Amino acid sequence: MSRHTDNNKKQEYSVVKFILSEAFSFIKIVVFAAIIALLCTNFIIINAEVPSGSMRDTIWEGDRLFGFRLAYKFSEPKRGDVIIFKYPDNESENYVKRVIGLPNEIVQIKEGHVYINGDELDEPYIKEYIYDDGETHTYIVPDGCYFMLGDNRNNSKDSRYWTNTYVKKEKIIAKVLIRYYSGEKGRISFSRIS
Repeated sequence: MSRHTDNNKKQEYSVVKFILSEAFSFIKIVVFAAIIALLCTNFIIINAEVPSGSMRDTIWEGDRLFGFRLAYKFSEPKRGDVIIFKYPDNESENYVKRVIGLPNEIVQIKEGHVYINGDELDEPYIKEYIYDDGETHTYIVPDGCYFMLGDNRNNSKDSRYWTNTYVKKEKIIAKVLIRYYSGEKGRISFSRIS
């Protein structure tokens, strides 16, 4: 009888040991995945939700986006890039806008159109031009800074209206890559942003 009891105890011990080993393996996988996710969201990608219609028709309110944090570590933002950045007038807020003016350029807005160093900017991504107030507005972009506009030009709080007009490169968080959720459609919808 004691031999049978010893075998039962050994089997129970083996079962407990197996369960603990499997649980520990599962916990290791979960912890590893959490560490990878944390590293990715802090250093590689950013998840952003768009609160306004200032980027219509490219991005709608409620859209959710992924941005690539490393995009400008080894290169400069290009005109036309859609980026996530710290709002210059309140850095606790992140904004999403399009890069229009590059460092040391002269941006002019006249007769509803944007001009860069005197040449009209081709903007196939906008649906309507800026409301023409009869004035010519001129902005000289400082070195290391960018002039930003929303695609929904007549309903966008952007560089034209900020107290601190320009976005410094070090305040750029990421380049927007994809929309993974459409606020307009209310469903998952993957599309590249350009």
